[in-house]
Amino acid sequence: QVQLVDSGGGLVQPGGSLRLSCAASRSIFTFESMAWYRQAPGKERELVAMLTSSGNTMYADSVEGRFTISRGVAKNSIYLEMNSLKPEDTAVYYCNAQGMVRPYWGQGTQVTVSS
Repeated sequence: QVQLVDSGGGLVQPGGSLRLSCAASRSIFTFESMAWYRQAPGKERELVAMLTSSGNTMYADSVEGRFTISRGVAKNSIYLEMNSLKPEDTAVYYCNAQGMVRPYWGQGTQVTVSS
């Protein structure tokens, strides 16, 4: 059973930064891709950033240039560095791992951007 543990959320002022972490129970290289999604109240879950097994990255237009997804040195973790945060970035952020058969999800971590 694959487990993903998200952490790093919190309350931050507009313009601030946060770093989210996702620890997987096995090497991230066993997945087709790793990603971060978010879901704001009353909205659908949306893709924020993706990292493929080959190292390619993609970002939602709304976070391009502000957020960076990366692998950890330990090879079982990924990170989401979030800079220049805006109130509209407020959401629960979920780590995602795409397996060969099914996706796996972390429990989510709350990010609140407010003054």
